[in-house]
Order: sequence, then C-alpha cells, then structure tokens
Amino acid sequence: MEAINPATGEQIGSYEEHTDDEIDRTLETAVDTFDEWRDRPLREREELLASAADVLRENKQRYAETMTKEMGKPISQAIGEVEKCAWACDHYAEYAGSYLEAEQFPSPPGTEVRTVHDPLGPVLAVMPWNFPFWQVIRFAAPYLTAGNVGVLKHASNVPGCAMALEEVFEEAGYPEGAFQTLLVGSDRMDDVIADDRIRAATLTGSGPAGRAVAETAGRHLKKTVLELGGSDPFIVLDDADLDSAVETGVVARTLNGGQSCIAAKRFVLHDAIAEEFTDRLVAEFEDLRVGDPMDEDTDVGPQADPDLMADLHEQVEASVDAGATVLTGGEPLDRDGAYYPPTVLTDIPRGCPADTEETFGPVAAVYSVEDESEAIELANATRFGLGASLWTEDRDRGRRLARGIDAGCVYINELTKSDPRIPFGGVKDSGYGRELSEGGIKEFVNRKTVWVE
Repeated sequence: MEAINPATGEQIGSYEEHTDDEIDRTLETAVDTFDEWRDRPLREREELLASAADVLRENKQRYAETMTKEMGKPISQAIGEVEKCAWACDHYAEYAGSYLEAEQFPSPPGTEVRTVHDPLGPVLAVMPWNFPFWQVIRFAAPYLTAGNVGVLKHASNVPGCAMALEEVFEEAGYPEGAFQTLLVGSDRMDDVIADDRIRAATLTGSGPAGRAVAETAGRHLKKTVLELGGSDPFIVLDDADLDSAVETGVVARTLNGGQSCIAAKRFVLHDAIAEEFTDRLVAEFEDLRVGDPMDEDTDVGPQADPDLMADLHEQVEASVDAGATVLTGGEPLDRDGAYYPPTVLTDIPRGCPADTEETFGPVAAVYSVEDESEAIELANATRFGLGASLWTEDRDRGRRLARGIDAGCVYINELTKSDPRIPFGGVKDSGYGRELSEGGIKEFVNRKTVWVE
C-alpha cells in the first residue's frame, strides 16, 4: 500500500497490507476490549476523549503535514481540520453524558420504565481520503464514548493518516483494541462486515461503495449509517447579499480542492442577479492561487490522485460536448502534479455530467432561473440530497423555502458544513442515518427499555 504525493507524483511511504491472520487478531482484540470497555464509567470515557483532543492539538502540525503530503489538501486547511477534530472531541467529552442519559416514560403506579443506551460492540468504519482525519474522528468520538470499539478501514491512499489516527487514541490512553486500523483493500471488506465480531458498520464514500456495504450488512442484519455523495445546490435569490454570497460561494466550491460531498456544486441563480454573480464568481476563481499545498498562501492544491483528476476532466469535456460553456478553467494545468484549475461552466444542458453527476473537484455548474419556485424545482432535480445553501435577506422566506428542499441539511446565508453540535446526513442517494450531535451518538446503541415492577 503506497502513499503518493499528488503534488509531485513521488512515493512518500509504503505500508504492508494486513494478512488474513492479522485481520482475525484485530477483530478478536476488538471483541476482548469491548467486554471491558463497555463497563468503563462514562465519565472515564469522556476524560479519555478530552485527552485525545489534547493529543490532536499538540501534534496538529505533524498530522496536517501527513494529510497534505498524502492527499494534497492545502496545509492551512489541514491544520484547520485537525483543530476541528479536537473540537469534536471536546464536544462529546462535555455532552456525551447528557446525550446518553436514560429516558423516563409514563408507567403504572409502583413501576419504573426507562430507556437506557447500551453499546453494540465493534463498529467498522470505512472512511474516505478527502477529509482523512475529520471523517474518522466524527465517527470515533461519539461511538467510542458510547462504549463501542472502532475498527477503521481507511482509504488506501492515506495509510499514514490511518496510522496517525490510531496513534491519537493510543497516546490519549485508550486501552489496546479500543480503536484499531486495518490496512486492507476494499475487496476484503465483505468478509470483515460479515464476520460475527463486527456488530455495525458506517461508511462515508461513493454510492456504489455504500450499496456494497449496505447489501452485505443487510444480509447479516447489521445496522449501517451511510454518508454518500452530493450535488449540493447553492441558491442565490434576487434579494441576496451578493457580496457575502459570492465570497462564500467561492469557498464553498473550492475548499479542499472542491473534493467534498457537501461542496456547492450547482449554482442556481435568480435571473435578476445571475449575470453579476457569475461575473464576480469567475473573477474570484481566477484570483485564487493554485499551487504547492505546503505553501500557506495556496488556496487550491492538487487533486488527490491523477486518475481522479482525469475523471473530473472527462465530466467537464462531456458537458462541454453536450453544449455547456467554459467561462474559466476547464483544462488540467501544464505542470507536475494533479492540478485542475477552478472552473466555471454555464449553459448547462440537462442530463450532462455537470448536471446529473457529482463533480468531485473545483468545477461550478451555473444555472439561471426565473423565480424561487423554479429555483427549488431545479435544486431538487437530482438523485442526491445531502446539503443545500440558500441566500436571501428575507429570513422568513428562507425558512419557508428550506422546507421544500430535499436535503439532509439546508443552510440559509451560510455554506453547507458539518458541526459536532448538530446532526449531519442526507436523503435519497446521499445515504441515510445521522452523524454528530445527539442523533449521531445514538445511531449505534441499543435503546433498551427496562421495566421495573
């Protein structure tokens, strides 16, 4: 398993894949650890999570550099990712107890009825490369604190991040086996999911990967949470604050090189402001600095992999062949590394890749609509339903229109984001279940009713 720097194409690490015997030992250790870990007082588990936050902060520069070298994220954004992970740990260290408090229910005189929240056991997490620390911490922080243990199968291009995350929990003082990493390919996941020692699974990734995990888990009656792709609309209405909308829209499309499920991908603009917004978006895209991700002044680094960049460019070319117009960008940069420029497409034909597929890179598809009704209709004209961003100075209008958008979350006058304080997840082909907040920590617990006569 090789780690390749996408900015240079150079190999920066090589890791041995785990054998079948090593997988077996990992799962056996997980079960043994769970038997002890589940009985640890919740307060102790919260204290260990607070220690994990300290480890993350103390090592944030080193962890950020590992991320940047393995998948190309600009170093300033990588540092921010580690800091966000520490924040999530802080959140659950403070609130897990209240989230998991037993619930009282009405019952006959002389009886007591409560629902308690017991852990399920070892949880398998199949995680992606685009936010290689955050995606893992947002599963591990709640699920471990609820009393489960974690087994991580990380993306094959970020093995150094996977090992660093295992280090975080070791350094924080977690028992051996509470959080373990499997360095294996996706082709070996069916057997792991089917193994009786794995009690549940969570995946963040593509639709095909999610369907494969859900199918195997379903055959064995195991709970799953899936966070899959997105083609999020960024809706700008006629009464929007254009300065804020343009500034935020640029970030929402190009953060992390545009490689985010909740990135703004389809810009749905009211006719009254469409021309001005588009002109300003193009100008801002052209001002972004594309370059060395280790340089703190870089805005957009390389795509995570040359093959992924080639896939993105094929989507752009197919959309242009179908009738789309390139206003800026649209061709891989002529330099070493997997660099694709921030790109704006307009005149988007219905049914072309930019219209119907997830473009996982800095490519904005721009549409113009006559009114708010058409805006919502277009926003929903996708098989995805992860997030949406809607811009209007009329907050009541925003609240009303948000209810008509088919998405797991709608942000009014803000970019779509994940936050440990609020539930996160999608609908339709963007998956099911929720991560983060109270909803997230309760996904993998047994909500056990206890009736005392």
